Amino acid sequence: MDQGNTAFMLICAALVLLMTPGLAFFYGGLVKAKSVISMMMLSFGAMGLIGVLWVLFGYAIAFGNPTSIPGGSESFVGIQGLFGLDVANLGLGAAFEDSLDPTGAYPTIAFAAFQATFAIITVALISGAIADRAKFGAWMIFAGVWATVVYFPVASWVFNFTKDADGNTVGGWIAAMGVIDFAGGTAVHINAGAAALALALVLGKRVGFAKGADKPHNPPFVLLGAGLLWFGWFGFNAGSELAADGVAALAFLNTIAAPAAAVLGWLVVEKLKDGKATSVGAASGAVAGLVAITPACAALTPGWAVVLGVVAGAVCALAIDLKFKLGFDDSLDVVGIHLVGGLIGTLYLGIFANDTGLIFSGTFTQLGIQALSALAVMLYSFVLAFVIGFVIEKTIGFRVKNEDEVAGIDLALHGEEGYVLENSRA
Repeated sequence: MDQGNTAFMLICAALVLLMTPGLAFFYGGLVKAKSVISMMMLSFGAMGLIGVLWVLFGYAIAFGNPTSIPGGSESFVGIQGLFGLDVANLGLGAAFEDSLDPTGAYPTIAFAAFQATFAIITVALISGAIADRAKFGAWMIFAGVWATVVYFPVASWVFNFTKDADGNTVGGWIAAMGVIDFAGGTAVHINAGAAALALALVLGKRVGFAKGADKPHNPPFVLLGAGLLWFGWFGFNAGSELAADGVAALAFLNTIAAPAAAVLGWLVVEKLKDGKATSVGAASGAVAGLVAITPACAALTPGWAVVLGVVAGAVCALAIDLKFKLGFDDSLDVVGIHLVGGLIGTLYLGIFANDTGLIFSGTFTQLGIQALSALAVMLYSFVLAFVIGFVIEKTIGFRVKNEDEVAGIDLALHGEEGYVLENSRA
């Protein structure tokens, strides 16, 4: 067993898991003070639910088939057989036995743990579109169903592949087309962004929705969240190499370069558009750059990563105003940052990817593959998210009462307040 690569993967998995609490702070600072607990709970709820579903059946859906599920289980349930058990002989399954295999690069369960954190953060990202107005229970139902019928299959399309004896990619159909998506531009960001747009349409606009009506209540939370996200993103991108090598180092450097440039791109646009460069803009620009570099981090030179960052920061700074022009209420700009940023990063590779991009190959082949992959994931996620959200809204109800929304939903949904400024027992 390669202990170095195993340690690298486990550390990267821990970094990616940290991104979800970071997202909770990022989103929590952007909402009203009386809705901060509710907002952060949507992320923590996703951590609990998706982590369990991944172990029970998510990994099997995303990375299993009758011959490749660890332990040879043909049930498609669980990391090893039914609910983690080897139902054939009730002993340790191969997924656990291979942790003792001295010839393996890393244990299968290390990979399963790493990919679990991707599933968690993808679902949590969606929640920003429905801030200030979503019921917690309805969100949990949506999260579980969407992860099962959308994220787990899409992860299989993009990430579940191997190379045959001739070096051809076999496995998930999007991967087999030759898409470049190193760490999840399609499977994570376009997927989550499309679902966020669907839910924003299902739940409708917040009370008093208008440009400038809702101000972030805690910009320091937003900056803290962005910093935690950026820190965790090194595990997200570099860890996707599954080895501590030169490709991981390139992904790591590009994960510095692109978001750094995106901060500058966002702030310049913000200054020209609104007259001031803001802390929330800097944090949002960093996230936009991180989103855009996710699929591209191992396929660009650092110079082209800087260009991508500037483009992503500037375009996403403009894209967040689309909701006011088109009339959909994406509360925390999941569409403007994750869907748009994911599309930018994915399509950018069709032009600038090392070796296969248009400027190197002279053909539009890679661009066509990138565009088709992005469109397929976007449509699949949007349609199913809309259907799931619509059914929940028409049955148990997805949106809180207007009076609770106006008052702030922390007390109504969770019986807690984010800021208790006076001790009533004193």
